[in-house]
Amino acid sequence: MTTSSNNMHINEFGLEHAHWRNWAGNQSCIRAERGAPTSEDELCSLVSDATRRGLNVRVAGSGHSFTPVALTNGLHLTLGNLSGIRHIDYERKRVTAGAGTTVNAFGKALRDAGFSMINQGDIDSQSIAGALTTGTHGTGLQLGNLASSIVGMKLIQPDGRIIVVDESTPDLLQAGRVSLGVLGIVSELTMQVTDSFHLHERIWREDFESVMEKHDELARTHRHFSFFWCPTERSRHCYCLPDTAATSSSDRTTDVCEVKVMDITDRPPLESAFEKIAYSSDVYPIEYLPNFHELEYAVPLVHAKEALRAVRKTMLEDFPEAIYPIEYRFTAGDGAWMSPFFEQDSVTISVSGEPGTDYWGFLRAVDAILRSYGGRPHWGKLHFLTGEDVAAIYPRAKDFRALRRELDPEGVYLSEHLSPLFR
Repeated sequence: MTTSSNNMHINEFGLEHAHWRNWAGNQSCIRAERGAPTSEDELCSLVSDATRRGLNVRVAGSGHSFTPVALTNGLHLTLGNLSGIRHIDYERKRVTAGAGTTVNAFGKALRDAGFSMINQGDIDSQSIAGALTTGTHGTGLQLGNLASSIVGMKLIQPDGRIIVVDESTPDLLQAGRVSLGVLGIVSELTMQVTDSFHLHERIWREDFESVMEKHDELARTHRHFSFFWCPTERSRHCYCLPDTAATSSSDRTTDVCEVKVMDITDRPPLESAFEKIAYSSDVYPIEYLPNFHELEYAVPLVHAKEALRAVRKTMLEDFPEAIYPIEYRFTAGDGAWMSPFFEQDSVTISVSGEPGTDYWGFLRAVDAILRSYGGRPHWGKLHFLTGEDVAAIYPRAKDFRALRRELDPEGVYLSEHLSPLFR
């Protein structure tokens, strides 16, 4: 166990170990202590000891959140040693894994067991606990976010007790699915999975208005439909998107959409520049460089196209320097109290700013637009919500806060960022 003295800690481990920075480099903290427990018992001991000594506690995960959600000046934990598959229920198609298991490793283990995740996002290097409890999603008109597949979890309480959450505790389950770690540290998760499947992915380029005309049909007829709208020819390079000029239905290179559809298939594997068939978890991921800072809101489906047009208009007319693509994806509603998709089918619309530039005016303008259409933020992406905003746009926010206070009355799992939102 590390010492409680920040000075002694720095002497023992060095200042570089006291300082932590996230994947994108836009969030950092000086932590008093760090811990990497190798067992659940050790995790419980670290937490209870930190609580006794008045330290706040947060888990870093893989650091893929753009918000300060993982920051603390107290005890900073990594659960990378608490990873791997713990149990497989082949009959019920449920798999239990340690919270530090990455999405990538989880997918590989499922493939070996003959299963697939029901849905998945386009980055797979996050820890499953961090990805799921911040509201991470894939895309699909009928597919919920990743957390909607959680059927059980263990929550470590500030005194080291373990609460087992499952379908026999429905309120705790719906509150814990997207909880940002403020109800307790997730030590393991049990997820509903499905029989192994392969996906057929196709990508192409098309004019914006043409995609808008086909919008409803593409969403209805494909398991996954998403696109990146690129205002300039340079836009696709910001996210390292492939050159789809050879599969374009237009001669334009500006104001175009890089479109992707994916469907389950029995066809044999193949891979070309614009088409791929492979096991589900091998098709989902995109290779990103940490060269962007992202804001994303889930807008009710009924307002999605109108909201997209409004953001596109402000980018073209008011912020021509904002050339990062808009990403546009579908997600079905769910019952998690603090989910961006709580009881509303949605489209997520995301924009990004370039690191090292003053992008805040642009992000605030987009934030105002998307919130005007009833949007709720992805908790791992940049946003400007206040505590009053949370109460206004999340119908179960009052219940969530009351439960948080019951489980953690001293706010051990809160932080400077989280306290105004959930105190």
